[in-house]
Amino acid sequence: MGRSSSSGEGRQAPRGVSTLIGILGLSKSRTRSAATSRALPSLQPRESWSRRGNLSDVMVDSDVQRVQVKENIKFTPSLSEQRHKFVLDFVRKHKPQKVADLGCANCKLLWRLKYHESIEVLAGLDIDENILTRNIYRLHTGAGDYLDPRERPLTITLYHGSVVEKDPCLLGFDLITCIELIEHLEAKELAQFPEVLFGFFSPTTVIISTPNFEFNPLFSGKTLFRHPDHKFEWDRTQFQSWASEAARNYGYSVEFTGLGEPPPGAEAVGFCTQIGIFMKNKPNIQPLHNEKTIECTHTTVGTVIYPSLKEEKYLRKAVSNEVFSQILKMKRVLLESLKMKNDSDSGDELEFVKPKYNESKNDPFEETPKPFCIENVFYVPLERLFSFPKIKHLCGDLETLKMLIADEVTLSSDGSSVMINIVDEEDCDLSDNDGDDL
Repeated sequence: MGRSSSSGEGRQAPRGVSTLIGILGLSKSRTRSAATSRALPSLQPRESWSRRGNLSDVMVDSDVQRVQVKENIKFTPSLSEQRHKFVLDFVRKHKPQKVADLGCANCKLLWRLKYHESIEVLAGLDIDENILTRNIYRLHTGAGDYLDPRERPLTITLYHGSVVEKDPCLLGFDLITCIELIEHLEAKELAQFPEVLFGFFSPTTVIISTPNFEFNPLFSGKTLFRHPDHKFEWDRTQFQSWASEAARNYGYSVEFTGLGEPPPGAEAVGFCTQIGIFMKNKPNIQPLHNEKTIECTHTTVGTVIYPSLKEEKYLRKAVSNEVFSQILKMKRVLLESLKMKNDSDSGDELEFVKPKYNESKNDPFEETPKPFCIENVFYVPLERLFSFPKIKHLCGDLETLKMLIADEVTLSSDGSSVMINIVDEEDCDLSDNDGDDL
């Protein structure tokens, strides 16, 4: 994956673009002047483009050869999947806590983002309320979210509204993504967008992706734009000019990369999808906005709150489940050992056998008090339970473990062990094993 700075590759249009400009009837000077402004490039109406034929008929020039497109170009994984993976990899590396997706549409990116433990707030914004209503189901909680709660809280909210409206609900975010969004904006909206996104929302990081117009001639059967709702599509020079100016105006730096490599011989056209990554130069400085004095313009379509271990009721349940799981494993080892002892009738003392999954050198598990059996009661010391990594991670200290399970288990009179009656659950006569140390 290539990466360039705002002054890097893409300033000079490749010869393939010159060929395309000539066929479509645009002058080279006209295109270059458009690339240096914040307005949309001055293109002819879309209807006139379609009468000129398919762009797949255009020859794409490079300095050394000419490439005739004969077959449809297909990306594996799809470009949509690659764009989502790009965002997910960025989140995995930088671990933002608050993430918003503008133009979230079918909510698939939000659905994937919700599995990242670093994220505590997710927001999606789209102009189409119907598509949000139809797809919010992707974000609903399921049984697994309650059986195995997240460690951190997570709230997901979908908003209906325009991306050029200033609403305080999107202030203070670490990352805002605009994946294949800007090409859907009208000229007036595009002119307003940088002020709203970078000036008002002012997130720490912004990721913007948009089609690379230079790549279009390589698609067989395509006319001017890749989607009927696209108002424009930019070449690399145009996008980088717009992005660099926005970064300068609002205190950001920007780097460029892309996804979807061209076929051999057409490298001059660049990536199929071009991406700009904007980083705020002074990330700790927040915009001077008072949320209470700003009128809310977006409407809330729905909010989903996920269970998390930050809530005591879910933490209690998670700890209790893990404690019972480990006790049942130890009890199973006990009963197998007692059965072997009865079968052999050797009278030798039996040692408690630790489950294989905990085997390691210098394991603190071995230094903790061993479970033991008195008559029909199996005693498991809390210290033994606390030595299991997951229980230790969930509780932090022994007193917290005791407090969290106190209402779920029976503790010994001194509170040092969990007691469980095993005689009713297994066909095993334990009457001769009083006081066996396991």
